[in-house]
Amino acid sequence: MAAMTAPRPAEATGGGPQPRSAGLIVLGIETSCDETSAAVVMRDAAGCGRILSNIVRSQWEQHRPFGGVVPEIAARAHVECLDQLIEEAMRTAGLSFAELDAIAATAGPGLIGGLMVGLVTAKTMALVHAKPLLAINHLEAHALTVGLTDGLAPPYLLLLVSGGHTQLLTVEAVGKYHRIGSTIDDALGEAFDKTAKLLGLPMPGGPAVEKMASKGDQHRFALPRPMLGRAEPHFSFAGLKTAVRHAALGIAPLSETDVADLCASFQAAVAESVIDRTRRAMEMHATKIAPLPARHIVVAGGVAANLALREALTGLAAEQGYEFHAPPLNLCGDNAAMIAWTGAERLAAGGIDGLNAPVRPRWPLDATAQPALGAGAKGAKA
Repeated sequence: MAAMTAPRPAEATGGGPQPRSAGLIVLGIETSCDETSAAVVMRDAAGCGRILSNIVRSQWEQHRPFGGVVPEIAARAHVECLDQLIEEAMRTAGLSFAELDAIAATAGPGLIGGLMVGLVTAKTMALVHAKPLLAINHLEAHALTVGLTDGLAPPYLLLLVSGGHTQLLTVEAVGKYHRIGSTIDDALGEAFDKTAKLLGLPMPGGPAVEKMASKGDQHRFALPRPMLGRAEPHFSFAGLKTAVRHAALGIAPLSETDVADLCASFQAAVAESVIDRTRRAMEMHATKIAPLPARHIVVAGGVAANLALREALTGLAAEQGYEFHAPPLNLCGDNAAMIAWTGAERLAAGGIDGLNAPVRPRWPLDATAQPALGAGAKGAKA
């Protein structure tokens, strides 16, 4: 199977940029959802990375009364603090703008208002300081974080699990991705959040469910394992979420023990489903796509911080002869260090973007991937 190249905005300069082998320092900006972040990352001539600063400000207290992220509130919150975070990131790194090699910002996918705040800020700074601009795919940044943290270069198999995406992809090179599995309905992070809301737990839902699950009995409720044993490594979580709802209604009103047991049973079902789907992707990766002597499986995205899922994937990797990689917990969620690193990787390969680079609320890593059979609107756009 041939890997597909993630689309890039057109290069605005004539002749095209040349790859750069010297060390690079890039300022990154992340404003795709409900975290505002600025970071400075260094990439040395050998391709090794170092975080010089990474400032993240969460907005959850502003969104908590609404039970989820409100796009208008998110965009305003980015406007209010982004300049301050950039200043703090540069001060922490001990650098001036003159010492930067480029400025990178998330251009998509995400909430359009937030994306506009970050990308317009980056364009302004790039113009004022005469620095190259890099418009970054947020999903690509998650995919490449392991290069910054572990020094792992492609190719590898990637499980990307976040609030908006659940995918299995082969990462063949920077900019070259092939999607082999996706969700046909809810993303895994979305399923965690909706389960938390259903059970009256605070947001963000993923950590709240995980915390309660640690106190519960995972065997109490017989919940379904969606898509188990299917030939294609696709996911589905809507039915599991509905099963939790029915189980909760059947024993209402819920005690704290009931909530803990429901969370534990839900998390166990998620882990078993994800392991089964990932095992199938490993078989495809090994036999059809990249038959390498040393194989690597990477998990990335916000849900990659779930320790039960990490433990299950670690066991699966050992079983299948793969080496397991996951970013540190503080780099699983949205952050600007991964944006800066991806910008440095692209700049090292000779890629830059013009000041006409657009925001892209939807921006798949593999634009040619076909929707999974049975996928609804969300699954078709994953």
